Amino acid sequence: MGLTRPASLIVSRLTALRWASAVAAGIAALLAALLAWLLTGPSSAPTTARGTGMGTYANPVTAGAVDTFPDPVMIRGKDGYWYAYGTQNPVFQSKGREDGERMLPILRSADLVHWDYAGEVFTPRTQPAWHKGSRLWAPDIRYVDGLYTLYYSVVGVANIGVATAPTPTGPWTDRGAVLPSPSGCPAGNIDQAQFTDKGGRPYLYWGSYDTLCVAKMNGDRTRIEGPVTQVARGRRMEGGFVVRRGGYYYLFYSDAGCCDGAYSGYQVKVGRATKPTGPFVDDEDVDLMDLTSKGGIVVGANGNRWIGPGHNSLQTDLSGQDWLVYHGIPSDHPDMKLTSGGKVKPTRRPMLIDRLDWIDGWPVVRAGAGPSEGNQPAPVASWDVGSTFNDGSLTGWHGEGAGTGGWSVAEKQDAHGYVTHAGSGAEPAYLVSDKEAPADLRAEADLKVSSAGGAAGLTVGHVNPGNHAVAWLDRGRNALVTDVVVNGTSRGESVTALPSGFQWGAWHNVAVEVRGTHMTVEVSGDRLRDAVATQERDLPARTAHPGRVGTAVRGSGAAADNVGAAKLFTPVTKRVPEPKPGALLPAHSDEFNGAAVPGTTPASPWTWIRGASSGVTMTGRALSWPTQAAGLGNNKASVLTRGAPKGDYTVETKISFAPGQPTQQAGIVLYENDDRWFKMVHSVLPVTRGRGTVVDVSEFGKEGERPTTTPPTAVANGPMFGGPTADTMWLRLSHHTDTAHNEHEVRAATSRDGVHWVHNGVWTLPVKGDLKIGLVSMNKAGAVARFDYVRTYGG
Repeated sequence: MGLTRPASLIVSRLTALRWASAVAAGIAALLAALLAWLLTGPSSAPTTARGTGMGTYANPVTAGAVDTFPDPVMIRGKDGYWYAYGTQNPVFQSKGREDGERMLPILRSADLVHWDYAGEVFTPRTQPAWHKGSRLWAPDIRYVDGLYTLYYSVVGVANIGVATAPTPTGPWTDRGAVLPSPSGCPAGNIDQAQFTDKGGRPYLYWGSYDTLCVAKMNGDRTRIEGPVTQVARGRRMEGGFVVRRGGYYYLFYSDAGCCDGAYSGYQVKVGRATKPTGPFVDDEDVDLMDLTSKGGIVVGANGNRWIGPGHNSLQTDLSGQDWLVYHGIPSDHPDMKLTSGGKVKPTRRPMLIDRLDWIDGWPVVRAGAGPSEGNQPAPVASWDVGSTFNDGSLTGWHGEGAGTGGWSVAEKQDAHGYVTHAGSGAEPAYLVSDKEAPADLRAEADLKVSSAGGAAGLTVGHVNPGNHAVAWLDRGRNALVTDVVVNGTSRGESVTALPSGFQWGAWHNVAVEVRGTHMTVEVSGDRLRDAVATQERDLPARTAHPGRVGTAVRGSGAAADNVGAAKLFTPVTKRVPEPKPGALLPAHSDEFNGAAVPGTTPASPWTWIRGASSGVTMTGRALSWPTQAAGLGNNKASVLTRGAPKGDYTVETKISFAPGQPTQQAGIVLYENDDRWFKMVHSVLPVTRGRGTVVDVSEFGKEGERPTTTPPTAVANGPMFGGPTADTMWLRLSHHTDTAHNEHEVRAATSRDGVHWVHNGVWTLPVKGDLKIGLVSMNKAGAVARFDYVRTYGG
């Protein structure tokens, strides 16, 4: 294994400084990183037990390192550390350092849990002139042909920039603007994510408020080329991130508002497609281009301290478990101090990580439990068997096969320590661990081949050269080649072509997962679930046993780094149960089968706030209510209310409503007064850049006091957006009193058939008074809402 964190950090820095002496431009960047380390200090020792994942972590994982870290992305460097990149923000306010914002701050971690500040991509002195002093947002990091390639949003010039570096911390070389002007996408030119398809075809996804687009990229991934395809539309849709899994392309995105403090309605959703250019559909089979709100909720607020979870990327730990990387807003401290001359008050958005489960073909955080609070099982960040070779040693490893004495450790600036072989000729040479790895495992190696005809491989289940499985990067055949050898006899090679432009002199990650007798192999640049080649095959039953892990070479010019294996993760296959209403409470329900309009007779349990709206009638055993030109936000809309039960309850209505103009909305409310309420409505809203285009949404909102103002002021929320709409919908609001925190917790749900429900996130407000059950039909005249019933259930 590699050194412990403090020792390996010293070795890494000394190695980096020796290499940097050859390049004058690199010295300044490396000295700056060293100075930052001296000022902030190293992380405490990782808590993750080696290879077991039995340690714990607690969100936010950036606590103690930086105050805020919006729009986070991660990569595992070839030195064995993880690196994270975030949006430009004042990250050190709590340390009393009023020295401005950091332009795309960088963090480093040995375990995905404890993070150190490691610098920034640009400074005011090094920022390219074409940025025109713009703030820089939403980075995306990739490893492309031997360079770390960082994409970022240059909001001030409505374009996307790209910079490259030989190491994850720089020095960074500006490569200019990625998009032409105009870009061809009718949206904000921000929130980009690069994706490489199988076969090596690169794409760029981008867009914000309210359309997401995709286009192919040129060979070095610095410019888009060819047609631009729109792949998703929705109210405040942004933050796309794409991975490929199980034959599908998954487009993650966020909608609603990212940055309104305690009233941010951000959440992550997903659609999937069989092609990188779509069409993408959600788990309700709704096309992401349809002008409606969407299902496919990956993570939303769940009523604990985290508000507005969103703008995600993805990372995979050493056991193969995926983790959602995203930001969230702490409810107890949502806002930061004013910056930029007192004009900007940023929302605090530290980095969170949580387990991402794939259940029935769809990703969801913690099986649907939402953002975590308190101690959780940590990612697996250490191998059961393996090494980064950063200590310069081959201790714990031995050679087998041809040329057993030909193995040695070399050094380079990015990888630090790595292993090479002097050359084995036609017969393979193996460097394998002294210890055995588990039978069900994820093994990895970073491999490259600098000589024509050579091959580098990752061997697993290794007993001896005559009994093992191996995944080769075979330069002579330009292919991923797997072979299973039993008792000295090959059980047959499987060959998968690599891209024609495959850069053999750069590092490529080869990951092998074995579960039972099934083996999956992926070849990628950066472990970001966008493999250029994938292969699956079944293994003979007799090979399903613990064995050694290692690297293999044929010919000359092969090198390997970060070779190891950990016990394969156990997938979660069932979602947490969705809330179900209890027994019907007739005393708090109404089937609307009377002749009189509710609230207009002395015996009615209903009461009108501000009097009955014009045109309300009882028609065909339903309450018919034209929308009025007044709203809750301006305290002018009529509200039909009745008492709510004590304790927990769910209110449901069936509504037929087809709004046609922006802001028309109707639905249910839980109402305390004009400044404190929750609503779930069918609403129509304008698309920000749609030139008159509107989108139907299920809108889940609240109004209450903004906690960070003195005195507290009333303010409407972002809001959140629920599932897809229809002319006839079923709406629910479920109320729970959190006595521990003295809060109302309200969760919304929508349905298009009254049977299958899309459950939304949770809004909260401090308990001050009783809530009433209510209905609204408001904001602009011209539409009619028909309420078939209001039913209240216990529990």
